[in-house]
Amino acid sequence: MTDTAVPGPYETLRWEAADDGILTLTLHRPEALNAFTVTMAHELEHAFRRVNTDDSVAAVVVTGAGRAFCAGMDLSREGNVFGLDESIAPTLDDVRSRLDAPEIADGVRDTGGRVALAIYDCTKPVIAAINGPAVGIGATMTLPMDVRIASTAARIGFVFGRLGIVPEACSSWFLPRLVGVSRALEWTYAADILSPAEALDGGLLRSVVEPEALLDTAYELARRFVTGRSRVATALTRQMMWRSSAQPHPIEAHRIDSLAMWWTSVHDGKEGVAAFAEKRSPSFTSSASRDLPEWLPWD
Repeated sequence: MTDTAVPGPYETLRWEAADDGILTLTLHRPEALNAFTVTMAHELEHAFRRVNTDDSVAAVVVTGAGRAFCAGMDLSREGNVFGLDESIAPTLDDVRSRLDAPEIADGVRDTGGRVALAIYDCTKPVIAAINGPAVGIGATMTLPMDVRIASTAARIGFVFGRLGIVPEACSSWFLPRLVGVSRALEWTYAADILSPAEALDGGLLRSVVEPEALLDTAYELARRFVTGRSRVATALTRQMMWRSSAQPHPIEAHRIDSLAMWWTSVHDGKEGVAAFAEKRSPSFTSSASRDLPEWLPWD
């Protein structure tokens, strides 16, 4: 693996792209257990937006440097540790009508939520390889990722209640969808540190493996997701699953399924059908940065 040139470069992340299209995005503040900062938030948001325009990236594996995945927000900074502006009094109308106004974007918006939304909008599969403690934002940032794999050394905690604050990073949307409302409330009320076995039993994790097998397991799964697959069909599938599952009626899924099926059938679908008929591997040529339909993402 070699470092890809990055703007800046990133201060808190490592971007390592392999020839097989698997990008390893490593949270890299090992001396601070990869504690989350405003800088890390900006860099993660940038990285996931960048993934969508980089055709060399087929899938993303996110992990942490050293012995932690992410120990939560760095609480050592002066002033408001969450980077919020205490001099203003935001209203619901502000976050509805002026969400991107500088004073709201910089002083009110939850930085973890901006990261979660960037991951949600990603057009590539995203796998969390949780190598160690993942608490607070370290846990919630993994929720919009498609699959979470943990090492036996991992510990996961939605610990906001211990600090007198609330879950963030859009986790009130994601966590109940993953584990159910009752368990999501139990985990956030109690603010306990969960063992990998407890998180697995609760449906948060796909699997738990020994530390030395974690990245290999994540890479193997990522390759299964992208090898011999249409980049456009994969991007559409990811967005369809996340977005349609939140619609109030299946007719909304039917509308998008119909458009997506039509789109793929006249593009990579032709090669896929021909390869099946000729008993050979398909050779898909679509680009997730150039060939997605204009209606993605949809309202």
